[in-house]
Amino acid sequence: MILSRRSMLGGFGMSAFALAYPNLIPAPAAAQEPAGDPSRIIRAHGFSTFGNLKYGPDFAHLDYVNPDAPKGGEISVWSQGTFDSFNPYARVGRAPAYSALPYESLLGDVADEISAGYGLVAREIEYPETQDWVIFHMRPEAAFSDGTPVTAQDVVFSHYLLLEQGLPSYAQAVKALIPVAEAIDDHTVRFVFADGVPRKNLISQAGGVPIWSKAWYERTGARLDESRFETSPGSGPWMIDSWDVNRRITLRRNPDYWGRDLPLMQGRANFETIRVEFFADTSAAFEAFKAGQFTFRQENSSITWATGYDFPALQRGDVIKEELPDGSMPAASGFVFNLRRPQFQDRRVRQALSLMYNFEWTNATLQYGLFQQRESFWQNTDLAASGPPEGRELELLQEVADQLPAEILTEPAVMPHTSGERQLDRRNLRAALALMEDAGWTGDATGQLMKDGQGLVVEFLTQDPQMDRYVIPYVDNLKALGVNASYRRVDPAQYTSRERAFDWDMIYDAYGNSAEEGIGLSQRFGSDAKEDVFNPAGFASPAVDHLIERVVNADTEEEMAAGVRAVDRVLRYERIMVPTWYLGRFWVAYWNEYGRPDTLPPYALGQLDFWWSTKAA
Repeated sequence: MILSRRSMLGGFGMSAFALAYPNLIPAPAAAQEPAGDPSRIIRAHGFSTFGNLKYGPDFAHLDYVNPDAPKGGEISVWSQGTFDSFNPYARVGRAPAYSALPYESLLGDVADEISAGYGLVAREIEYPETQDWVIFHMRPEAAFSDGTPVTAQDVVFSHYLLLEQGLPSYAQAVKALIPVAEAIDDHTVRFVFADGVPRKNLISQAGGVPIWSKAWYERTGARLDESRFETSPGSGPWMIDSWDVNRRITLRRNPDYWGRDLPLMQGRANFETIRVEFFADTSAAFEAFKAGQFTFRQENSSITWATGYDFPALQRGDVIKEELPDGSMPAASGFVFNLRRPQFQDRRVRQALSLMYNFEWTNATLQYGLFQQRESFWQNTDLAASGPPEGRELELLQEVADQLPAEILTEPAVMPHTSGERQLDRRNLRAALALMEDAGWTGDATGQLMKDGQGLVVEFLTQDPQMDRYVIPYVDNLKALGVNASYRRVDPAQYTSRERAFDWDMIYDAYGNSAEEGIGLSQRFGSDAKEDVFNPAGFASPAVDHLIERVVNADTEEEMAAGVRAVDRVLRYERIMVPTWYLGRFWVAYWNEYGRPDTLPPYALGQLDFWWSTKAA
């Protein structure tokens, strides 16, 4: 399930974006024998990893949409930074997230179920109980925006194009999991899964492949791994209409969109155009919003939310300010240690540096008390470890007890430290000094921590000016500890380059975990992925590798949850990052020209998906 994608795209559930940011795709885990009867064939209108689908085969529309929402009008939003490509599937260039919107997949996701995929380009799926293969029966009416039909040959072409020219981490993993895709006829495609690999999530993975036009690629000679503005036709409701490099993008609804009458698409894709304005920083964007240069803003600054929304348009009622519920799992965000660096190899050092971050002071002084402190990598779900391990979670940890510190199996899950009202908490400073001394670091005559004649150097790297107010106090606290700490803010292009090369000590980043985990855990926390950009800390642990295998091979939700809780417990103990804050709701402001359903689904805000323009009514 791709909760982070919904957040970025405003809830528009187009599965193509999963492949642009393939943190769901890992190296294969350990094998297990497929469960079930290979001769028992299941045919269905969708697929869910655990349990039943919420919507039956004859559903008229999704529960959370307004099926009578008017079509037309424009929504205009903003994005930070720059872009020099519309190809989000390549490592080179900077492509905006919105460039994936034109592309559909065989299955489409929804915002009120965690793991469900319903037929989109596919009308029906067919697979054996063992899930050794899957056949997608496609809708013959599906068509690209240039009017050409979407065929099984296009699906097969897209699958192999990703394996040949896609991101290496994706290609290597999927090639080992889904080695065969074949067109049975023009509207029937079959994926065969490799022998001896876990079956979990493979049907969803095959159903999420973005579909590109084989004819277009062959005619133009374009490559998936190149930076380019020219785009292939997609089958989705949106087409890239125009752009001004680094300033704006406009997407237009395809008037001939083939899927407009599908039950899955009722009440969705309501705007005639989506306009995206690009700004260097959020302050400039906020001033443009107040002036009406764009009309929908999802706020991410506590100081702006608390103090900035007092301008004439809001006072007149022309702008609406709302806090809306967000039931999705918050991203596991915080200050990440680069475990590839020698100065962070000792857990005691990481714990000491963590003690110098003061959440309570930061939240009260800089964030107006609006946030909560994150504890778990799976915050606000039953996947979060709590108290001492027990039951099945304890049994799983005992399987790798010889590779873990004994206290993980007996003590409560590690919780973030607490701090006092002052920026520098003296109690935590003393505790941090004791940890550093225990790790062999001692202060010299100037108070600088030294070991083997070397000081402890830590540089924070960011690209976001908003982070200044959070990082600088933390750096000051680290200096009080005796760390040679510094802060460097660079432009987005340089940040992207250094981030991908792991040329940093600490960054503010997040792990995009899921409320239902499977094979994606390996790419985020597996040893084989310690040089993968989706594992920014570079974490590697044989014990966690074993626990991930248990999660991947789980055939019940309860078994999966126990395994994830065990992984969460180990990650928190290892202190691979300093957990910071999460909000748990959406802050939005918009000019008074939009409508939305009275009750939002739990996992999406959906402004680009199922909101509508009142000017079009």
